[in-house]
Parts: sequence; C-alpha cells; structure tokens
Amino acid sequence: MLAHKTVISQCLSLLPTEDLSCPLLNYDMKKLSVEQLIKLFITAQLDHWESYPEFEIKMRAYSGLMKEIGIESISSSQLSRRINDLDTTVLQKLFFKVLHQLNFHTHHFSGLPNIGRLRIVDATHIKLPAVLSEWAYVTKGWNVVKMHTRLVVASPDVHYPDKIVPSNGKASDHEGGELLIEISDATYVMDRGYMDKIRMNRWIKEGIKFVIRIKSDITIQVLEEFEVPEGENIVRDAKVILGAEKKMEPVRLVEYQDSEGKIYKVATTRWDLSSPEIAEIYKNRWVIELFFKWIKQSLRFVKVWSTKPQGIWNQMYIAMIAYVLTLIVKLKSKSEKSMLSILKHIQTYLNRPWGQFIDALEYKPKKTSKGRQKIPDKPKGKVNYGHVALVVEKRKKQVKRTIK
Repeated sequence: MLAHKTVISQCLSLLPTEDLSCPLLNYDMKKLSVEQLIKLFITAQLDHWESYPEFEIKMRAYSGLMKEIGIESISSSQLSRRINDLDTTVLQKLFFKVLHQLNFHTHHFSGLPNIGRLRIVDATHIKLPAVLSEWAYVTKGWNVVKMHTRLVVASPDVHYPDKIVPSNGKASDHEGGELLIEISDATYVMDRGYMDKIRMNRWIKEGIKFVIRIKSDITIQVLEEFEVPEGENIVRDAKVILGAEKKMEPVRLVEYQDSEGKIYKVATTRWDLSSPEIAEIYKNRWVIELFFKWIKQSLRFVKVWSTKPQGIWNQMYIAMIAYVLTLIVKLKSKSEKSMLSILKHIQTYLNRPWGQFIDALEYKPKKTSKGRQKIPDKPKGKVNYGHVALVVEKRKKQVKRTIK
C-alpha cells in the first residue's frame, strides 16, 4: 500500500530501472548490482551524505532501506571504486527516462504567457582540490570541472534540466552550448559567452528561435528602425545585420534599460513578439543562475564524492536525477510548497510512511501570522547577560604599552 511505503522507497520506485538488471551490465557484480549502486547514491544525494564515512553511518541507521534495496554491507573503498568505474552513459540513459516520466506531468505546460517555452543555456563550475585533480587544471589555484546545462522553463514556476554536458574547465561555454542547441519549438536564451556569428547565422537558417545578449563592441548595421512603446524601458527596436563583414542574415535588435540604468542589447529571431516581451525573455535567463545556486546549496552538489573524471560526471547525472525526482514528487502531490520545502520534507520524512509525508505537506498552521511586528527602538529594562559571559558596557581606548 502506497500510504505505508516509506518516502525514500516511493522516490526510488519512480526510477525506471528495468534495464539496469541486464546480466551483461551486472557481470561479475556479486555484492552490489548497478541498480543497487545507483539507488544508494541517489538516496545519498537527496539526503546530503557528504562523505564515505557518512555513507557507512547512514547505511547502518537505515537498515530497513538497505534491506529493501538489497544491500547487506559494503565498504567505503568499494563504493568509491564502483562509482568511479560506472559507465556514465548508464546514468545518462536513466536521466532521460526519468525526464520522460516528468513529461507526463508537464506536457500540458505552455511556458510563459504569450511567449511559450524557453530553453536557457549556461554552464556552472565545480572547484576541485588541486592536489587530487591535476587533470582538471585550468590556471594556478583553479582546478575545475563544468556542467553545461540546458534548462527548460515549462511554466513560470516549473523549470528543470533536460540535457547536460559534463566537461573539464578548459571547455568554453560556446563549445558546450554547441551540443545543447538543437531544433526545437522553444526559444533559446543565452548570455554573451555563447555569441558566435557563424553559429548564430546557422541557427537563423535552421529556424532556431533565440534571444542572446550581444557583445558591446560588435559592429551593427541598422536596416530598419521600429517604433518603441511609450512608458516602457525599451531604448531601441530595429532590424539589423551584425558584424563588420555584413554577411549575416538580418536579426532583430532590442535594447532595454534595467532599473539601475544599465543597457542590455539582445539579438533575436522572435519577430512575432513585442519588444517588452523580448526584454522579458532575456530577464528570465536569471532562472538558470537560481537553479545552479539551488543544486549547490540545497542538494549540496559542491560536495563531490570523487576527484576522478568519471566519478564526477556520474555525480552530475545523479544530482540531476535527484532534482527531477523532487520535482515529480512536488507535481504528483500537487503541493504548492517550494522545491526547497519539498526536499526538506523528503529529508525529514525519509524513513517514514508516505502518508505522513503527504499529511505534512498539506499541514496548515492553526494560527495565522499577525504580520511583521514593530521592533522597539531600545530594549525595555535591564538586559540579563547571565553569570558566564564577559560583558563590556563601553569600549576602552587602547593605551600603547611597552615591555619594561
């Protein structure tokens, strides 16, 4: 019965793992199958297991879960070796299958009002310890890997990664982006690091919709100026050709001013939208920055379990699967709580029945807040500091002293 199933068991049951039981995939894996390994690490990502010693503590504490997964005992060294040796394409395929399940809950979402779905492309980096990751060297004191990400904005409140490309730190943003930009009904949104006239020209010819911020020093030939709406922050709306060579296909240039007076110049192929809507599309690029911040802080993605390439690539996919599972739980439960709140509830009720988890999500405080209360200018009465602390009421002026 679903209500009596534990929260983590229900989360793991959402994984389409039928292909992971393939005998060839598990050849000579007597103690820990690929399916068991993946379920263990996804649990660790959801529940913030930050080191292999913590793995061992949690596995002993969650004996019921370990029995359900089918793990009796496994050492830290074995876990480390297995996650480093696991073929990343296995996790990549599992990620796409989990996305297929997510699509069941999001296929009716139409993106932003009047604009449609967005695909925001950007990259984030994970810093590694220099001593253990010479292969990730970029420059002195900077050993990093990158995760090039394509984030779908399915609605104003629902966004998720639908493709990632792991790389070392020397791979540029536009090199990673080249593998993420495909023909789609969605509009791609990118920062200046992805601007490349040859690629942009190809996107135009292939009918790929995009909004991209352009570099400030690029030559612009204006073909036609359009009227800008009054009362808006739009500075210019024009049909232009970019580049001194004047060989590019024409694009639309929209310049707008933010609340601090900063001017943004974006090129787009969306001729069907108003200039304020074009500006609104680019402002949504900030969603991917919030996503990167979320996975690093809330999923603790900055705590890597490996300093070897394949181990880190595997953790990238595990983190993305954990994020998508959290989103599926949010959509299945029809909860209005934030993704962070859903994740905190999963962690708190990890080993409790699913029914208790749902009750907790639906809980509403009996007393309502009276709003922010006025704070008095000075505390009333004498402050009680207790009997232990050193308390100095007034700072004394430092007197220069010499040793006699």
